[in-house]
Amino acid sequence: MRNTRHIEGIVFDKDGTLFDFHTTWNVWTSDLIQSLADAHDVPPTRIAEAVQFDLATRAFHPDSPIIAATNREGAEAIASALPGVSVDMIEEEMMLSAAHAPLAPAVDLAPFLDDLKARGLKLGVMTNDSEYGARAHLTSAGVLERFDFVAGFDSGFGGKPAPAPLLAFARSVGLDPEACVMVGDSTHDLMAGRAARMGTVGVLTGVAPREVLDPFADVVLPDIGHIPQWLQR
Repeated sequence: MRNTRHIEGIVFDKDGTLFDFHTTWNVWTSDLIQSLADAHDVPPTRIAEAVQFDLATRAFHPDSPIIAATNREGAEAIASALPGVSVDMIEEEMMLSAAHAPLAPAVDLAPFLDDLKARGLKLGVMTNDSEYGARAHLTSAGVLERFDFVAGFDSGFGGKPAPAPLLAFARSVGLDPEACVMVGDSTHDLMAGRAARMGTVGVLTGVAPREVLDPFADVVLPDIGHIPQWLQR
């Protein structure tokens, strides 16, 4: 267990961490599948199968490539069900439509982040979504200015589970990675944190259950709202 007295920076995943995954992305994915199916005259079930999404329940299967992958990887999965349609076109459609996804913050973000800033912590966001989408969502939630660093998979540092984007956060805010913590809802997030020599905090507002996150996390919390109490330990 990392000594919480020495934590100086926290980098958050976005989807499933700052925002509840199911409420935000299940509706968006269902709408995206129907839109693409209509546009390209294919059964929506074909696209749903490619991304492992249950149209009846509007829910992801645990191994869906949409959950923790980059937008590019998600677009490639969709393209496999749409022969002749370019991955670039699908990726752009995903990026633009995702910016307007129905957000469901995991907690009341403004006071939560203000509390962390008041403790002197540097804050960042690293998502496998696009940086465009990340900034759009944080702006919509009214909290973009609370973060010292915001990056997506396309910001020039790569995506998780590689450690490079987390190390970029540490460099950007002038901290040793060992003084930072990665908070996320997937093994991609936590594996990236471990590889970057950061502490790792799992949260249960995504798809992965506790038993999946436990091997990669210093601690697993119900949601990010429990972080201030954890920091006081």
